[in-house]
Order: sequence, then C-alpha cells, then structure tokens
Amino acid sequence: MRLFESFANIFRVPDLRKRVAFMLGLLAVYRLGGQIPTPGINIQRWQEFFSSQSGSIFGFFDMFAGGNIRKLTIFALGIMPYITASIILQLLTVVVPTLEKLQKEGELGRRKITQWTRYLTVILSVIQSTTIAFSLQSMGQGVVINPGMGFVLLTVLSLTTGSAFIMWLGEQISERGVGNGMSLIIFTGIVVGLPRAIQNIYYNTFVTHEWNPLQMIVIIAAMVGVVAFIVLVERGERRIPVQYAKRVVGRRVMGGQSTHMPLKVNAGGVIPVIFASSILAFPQQLGSFPFVKNSVWLSSTLAIIRFGEPLYYVMFVAAIIFFCFFYVSIIFNPNEAADNMRKYGGFVPGIRPGRNTADYMNQILTKITVVGGLYLSILCLIPDLMISGIKLQHLALVGNWIDRVFTNLHLRFLLEGLNVQFYFGGTSLLIVVGVAMDTINQIEAQLIMRHYEGFTPRSGRIRGRRSSF
Repeated sequence: MRLFESFANIFRVPDLRKRVAFMLGLLAVYRLGGQIPTPGINIQRWQEFFSSQSGSIFGFFDMFAGGNIRKLTIFALGIMPYITASIILQLLTVVVPTLEKLQKEGELGRRKITQWTRYLTVILSVIQSTTIAFSLQSMGQGVVINPGMGFVLLTVLSLTTGSAFIMWLGEQISERGVGNGMSLIIFTGIVVGLPRAIQNIYYNTFVTHEWNPLQMIVIIAAMVGVVAFIVLVERGERRIPVQYAKRVVGRRVMGGQSTHMPLKVNAGGVIPVIFASSILAFPQQLGSFPFVKNSVWLSSTLAIIRFGEPLYYVMFVAAIIFFCFFYVSIIFNPNEAADNMRKYGGFVPGIRPGRNTADYMNQILTKITVVGGLYLSILCLIPDLMISGIKLQHLALVGNWIDRVFTNLHLRFLLEGLNVQFYFGGTSLLIVVGVAMDTINQIEAQLIMRHYEGFTPRSGRIRGRRSSF
C-alpha cells in the first residue's frame, strides 16, 4: 500500500510529474524510431541471416539495441558510438594536459568536452555505418535490394542521423527528465525483450518440450537469485568512520560530531561493462573489412579473440577490472577527499590526517574495486555461457583433451553453449536493476526534498513544514 502511495506522490508534484512524463515521452519516441527500417534493405533476407547468427555477438549486442539490429532499423547503431566516443575522450583526459585542464575548469570545461564527444560520436557513426553498408553489399544473399554507391550513401546518412538523434534523446532525458538518459535508453532496449523472453521460455517448455518444468523453475529461480544478489551488492558500501573536532567560528562552536564516508562496492555501476563491451566490439567490426579477410595473419588473429573464445573472455574480464579502476579514479580522488576532510577539522580515528588518510582510503578503495570488478565479471559470464559457451576445446595443446573430458562428463554444453538467447542474463539484469535503482533513487530524492515519503523504508521523510504542492 505504501508503494502505491509513493507512486501516487510522483504525480502530486508538478515539476516531478513533468519530468517523468517527459522521460517516458522521449523513450516512446525512441521505440517508435526503432520500427523504421533502413532504406534499401530486404528485411526478410536480413532476418534470415541474423537468425543464423543469433548465438553470436550479433545477438548479444542486439539485446542492448532493443532489437534494432535484428530489424536493421535507422537506430541500429544504438548508443554505442556515443559510449565509444566518451571512452576515448576519458582515456585522453589522462594523457592530454589540455583535456585534463578542461575537466578541472568545472561546468564550462565539461560542456566543451561534451561538445567534442558529440563531434567524435558523429565521426564514429559515419565510420561504422560505412563499414555496415559495404559489409551488407558483400554478403550477397539478396540482403541489399539495389547495391551501389547510392545505397552506401543512403545507409551512412540514415544510420548516422539515427545515432545522433539517439544521443540527443539521451542528453534531453538527462537534462530535463529523470535519471541518466543514455542508461535509460539501454534499459529500454533490454526491457522490450521481456515479452519475447517469456514467449521463448513458454515455447521451449510447453511446445517443443526442450525444457521440462523443473528446468523452467530452475531458470526462473536463478533469475530471481541473480536479481537479489545484484541488489545486495549494488547497495553494499564500505563506511569509513570520520570524526570532526570542535572548533570555534565567531561565537559559535561547530563540529564535534561523528559521521562516516560511504564507499560503494560497485562505484562504477554498469559503466565498466558497457565500456569493455564497446572496446572488444572493435575487432569484430574490423573483421568485416576486405583487407582483413584477405590477410591470413589478421583473420587468424581476430579469430582467436572473437566472441566465445577463451582469450576473448580473459580480455573481457581484464577490461572490466581496468575500467572499474579507471572510472573510480575519475569520480573519487583520495588525496582531494583527505585534504577537504583536514580543512574542515575531520579525521579518521587512529589515522593521521593528510597523506596517511589518503593512503588509507586508497587501500580500502583498491580492495573493494577489485571485489566490484570480479562481481561484474561473474555476472557478465552468465549469459555468455547460455548463448555460446566458452570454446576451451580451441586451446592449443590441451584442446583435444578438454573436448574428450567434457564429452565424457556430459558437460559439452559448457563448451558449445545452449544456443539460448538469454535476454535477462547477468549483464542485462545488472543494467536493468542498476538503472532502475538509480532512477528510483533520483525520484525518491525529489520526493523527500518536498517532504514526501520515498519508496524504500530507510528513506524516511523529512520532518518540518508541509510542502505547498
């Protein structure tokens, strides 16, 4: 009953009501644009080809694109060019002094970096759409109705415009709506797969009988367990006790209180997963170029790191842990936090203020970031095992032995996968739950600020005069 009352409170606040309505309206526009196919494509032939590749990385990225790759719509590039551009500029911020100076200039510097991110997004969209256009023509199979330079230019224009429009939608949602616009677009793309996932479970259980009812119950129970695990870790934090000494300011005595500094276990949220996926998608795109296909060395090298190969997962886990540390280093600086704490008379009990406090916080942050990275890696491996497995039999020297052992133990599905499009596996569940929690927290903050009760029991309600709304 309290939950419904909290939802009703959203519509009692005019400003919050407008923000939620604006967010839902732009997400509806995004879904509407996802129904417009790219001109010059034989959709039926493309979907036949895509169905044969659904257990590969195509199906994995189509899950995040909300089915736009399967339908090859004008939104097929999705939000990935923008994410890739953000990664490149954030990495350059560490090595380019000009960008580092801009980032420290506050709002003006961030606006400049955002503007450069937009330009780079358009450039990457042009490159990716050109690659897609030439790849579609080289496929044959009647996918392209009228091949030629006209088709290439029209495809580049359609996909680039679609990607730029999605970027604009995300920025508008972040600025005038509720929640992070880019994350909500990815969230919407995953959630729309829920009806198809339910349909697949029903079809495999009661029509084809590939799964028995016990397997269906196990899958649903595993999904609920993963959700509970994600919520537990996402809310987990390491609290550093902080004591503020008493000090006299004018005629007032300030300080003398105990508090804590919370450090989240997974401070990066879903950002490291998205960054790692985007980086490892580049080799897959390079494989479609003719000069790569014609080079034996390049094609064999890319085959080793393609989706499903052991080296791919090693690089994937390493990239996730790297981006966890990279993102945390951007959003939290132990030296700056320790210096601010010292200025206001705060200290960690038993630790000297200044450098020792910074080292102490950095040590704790390193430990929980490693735990957060491993947690994200485990969640990301769950859907990959369901889709394509881990091709350990392709390893040199021990591949044949592994193949025989797994076959004798009836565990070959771990090598080949179950060829199941697991829409709500670890990665997608992490994004869905993480974005939903972040959006609810922002709405809850708006409600509490206006003296309304939030969604969670611990949110409480601010005591004081009633809101005028």
